Amino acid sequence: MADSSDVSSTIAGMIASTVYPDGTSSPSISGSVVKIYPGWPVPNVLQEDINASGVHISIWALPSERKIGSELGRPYRVIEKGDPPMIATVDGLNITLSGAVSVPTNVYFLIDGTGYHYPVQSGDTLATVATAMANQIRGATSSGAVITLASGGSVVARTGGVGTAMRELRRQAKDFQITIWAPTPAMRVLIASAVDAMLSESSSISLGDGAPSLLFYTRQFDTDASENYLIYRRDLIYTVNYATTQTIAAPQIVAPVMRVTDASGNPIKTLLE
Repeated sequence: MADSSDVSSTIAGMIASTVYPDGTSSPSISGSVVKIYPGWPVPNVLQEDINASGVHISIWALPSERKIGSELGRPYRVIEKGDPPMIATVDGLNITLSGAVSVPTNVYFLIDGTGYHYPVQSGDTLATVATAMANQIRGATSSGAVITLASGGSVVARTGGVGTAMRELRRQAKDFQITIWAPTPAMRVLIASAVDAMLSESSSISLGDGAPSLLFYTRQFDTDASENYLIYRRDLIYTVNYATTQTIAAPQIVAPVMRVTDASGNPIKTLLE
């Protein structure tokens, strides 16, 4: 779930990549030291850095906010499938487990219409999972990661992990103030122009919650009221449309079930391959 602090941190990271295109160990685009952070500057620290020809860029969440209408129902949607690294391969009457063991993973075999399931436990190996599966199946044996069946006209083997599903609880549009604090007007223009161009281009941003977020330019203005202290300021106001979300675990389906009956209501088949 993203909140205003997540938005501020994301914007700070985007700005850092623009101001330090070759990494923070290399000079900034202005050649000066640029500090980029969510929040508001500490006055004495700001003044010391300005006196040393440094620059601050602060990101501040403004109180203005409005709720954006969202659809009724608020359905969940899968944002991470959770594909497990373990694979089950069928070759005749042999089922071979390969890949890596991870938790949570569900292992499922469907043999001649009968299902067998084992949830992988912490500390399991491919061999122990194979043993657990073979132990359930009449006549089956295991050797290492291979299960050998005594018989089976139809054999299906699946593994499934646990992904993540998300839904939007609400959506809001909030204003964020990106302030460039520079020691000279020329440096203010250089850095502010680069930051503004990057943010204007980045209309769609990711906050890590799987929900789409939009970044829109709103306005900007310069403030030279502190020129006696050699601080030249430009405020860039951007509006971010983002969601408050809820996530749940979403296990992959390894044993789909459908109930089919005849005209008398008797079940015909309950397991799907």
